[in-house]
Amino acid sequence: MEIITLYSKLCSKENIILAFERARKHKTTKDYVLDFSKNLKENLSDLRNELVFYTYQPRPLETFILRDPKTRKISKSDFRDRIIHHALCNIIEPFFESIFIFDSYANRIGKGTLKAIERFDIFKRKVSQNYTKDAFVLKADIRHYFETVDHKILKSLIRKRIEDERVLWLINKILSNYKTKIKDKGMPLGNLTSQFFANVYLNELDQYAKHTLKAKYYIRYVDDFVILDRSKKKLYRFKKDIDSFLKEKLKLELHPDKSRIIPLMNGTEFLGMRIFPHHRLLRKKNLRKFKNKLNAMIREYRVGEMNYEEFYEFLEGWIAYAKNANTYNLRGKVLKDLEQILSKETSKKEVNILLKNSLCF
Repeated sequence: MEIITLYSKLCSKENIILAFERARKHKTTKDYVLDFSKNLKENLSDLRNELVFYTYQPRPLETFILRDPKTRKISKSDFRDRIIHHALCNIIEPFFESIFIFDSYANRIGKGTLKAIERFDIFKRKVSQNYTKDAFVLKADIRHYFETVDHKILKSLIRKRIEDERVLWLINKILSNYKTKIKDKGMPLGNLTSQFFANVYLNELDQYAKHTLKAKYYIRYVDDFVILDRSKKKLYRFKKDIDSFLKEKLKLELHPDKSRIIPLMNGTEFLGMRIFPHHRLLRKKNLRKFKNKLNAMIREYRVGEMNYEEFYEFLEGWIAYAKNANTYNLRGKVLKDLEQILSKETSKKEVNILLKNSLCF
């Protein structure tokens, strides 16, 4: 009788097909997806065989620089490698989901930026007793997080939940494909596996904040986190203790310029918004980023590199996000300007539905 192992589940035809479907989502018109799909059955079979016979080797990452507005190095995996990333996460994610805290919001089903912002709203009302008491926010992030993740520490954390050596072999292949100035350090921005491993790594911080420091109002999104409290003195102690914990246990450190304690009433910059007690605003740099992204997508749409469904879904997603801030006039202007472009590919009725939804509070 064949023993069903974790790695055999990872290599199963069903999992490889599911991984392909997830990897191509929202990218069905991209050239690299179309090229891979021309001989889909053969290409998926080849990928599976590489895993089964341990001959899989990731292709070199494509690296480019984004400035929107801060400079970031993005390292993009080949499409076939992205399928492998999905195949891996499909199998190992459930082993870690059960140990993650409730208030970790990045790259998890049922979470996301909007849920994190909603949670912040709940916390700000509770900690200030409906704004009748003074309260403060420790707003912090981790310096050069993705570039400084220690592979040895990460792999030791993964081993606590995953014992299959073949799965660990694949994880090592993926991690070692990214090179930094310091050996065995760093993960590429943009990879699904990097996003997942980021949660595994910083779950250690989550557990420390919640169970050792007893921080009641703590929220984390990737390396960006907040703690709310009535006592400024306590938050300064938290900040010092967290910085020491990160240095000693995870070989990380808080960003010296972006980690500070501010009065809740002054507004908190968190996940692209400035959150005040009674209203929210979109940060100007995030609005610029959206406009640049929108203009790029319009160009792709006009030359046929993006289909209508992808364009429409992007707009729906932005509207859903922007509606959480005071953006009524902004949403109306953006959608009115796009009405002519959208109406070329769909009915006037569908355009009006999108416009109506965008203007609902």
